[in-house]
Amino acid sequence: MIGNIRMFFNKKEKMFSGEEDTYIIAGLGNPGDKFYNTKHNAGFDVIDLLAEKYSVKLNKLKFKAVYCELKIEGKRVVLLKPQTFMNLSGESVSAARSWYKVPEERIIIVFDDIDIPLGEMRVKRNGSAGSHNGMKSVIYQLGKDCFPRVKIGIGPKPEGWDLADYVLSRFTPDEREKLNKSEANAVLAIEEILKNNIDTAMGKYNRKA
Repeated sequence: MIGNIRMFFNKKEKMFSGEEDTYIIAGLGNPGDKFYNTKHNAGFDVIDLLAEKYSVKLNKLKFKAVYCELKIEGKRVVLLKPQTFMNLSGESVSAARSWYKVPEERIIIVFDDIDIPLGEMRVKRNGSAGSHNGMKSVIYQLGKDCFPRVKIGIGPKPEGWDLADYVLSRFTPDEREKLNKSEANAVLAIEEILKNNIDTAMGKYNRKA
């Protein structure tokens, strides 16, 4: 009898642990109106697009983030927007990972990339942080770099610009039009990862605009 009870609770615990099919999709950015429409907030934009597409709101507060849970392609998904400011994004991602017990390969990080032309995006299986401080924080806190990432191209900084000034500058209407296309493709790529796998997503969406 006691053995059966233990088996029941162990099974229940596993059912809600998130180990089987939960994914965390975290968009990196800076919170507050001051940073709205800035290049460094492209990751936030993609999370907002996903929330809008699936008619959900990021209205829960935990993990130093705003977040929500939903189903996409039959998978349990946590949409996450860290509120720590960019340089400490990893604290939020790590806290969510620990709570949901999600392996690194089921954590998808969405962020801006100056090495990708504006209007394009890339899906990658792993890799270094490059010059991106948010990604440096995520890799440091997770202790690994073997997690998928969706990189939104914002283009290189103009000559003579400071990098921080560039990534915190706002998109012009023309730039925003190009960005909208890459962010829409990012949503499709994330859905492809969830539906099939990262290989099919890279094959379909890692091409020039």
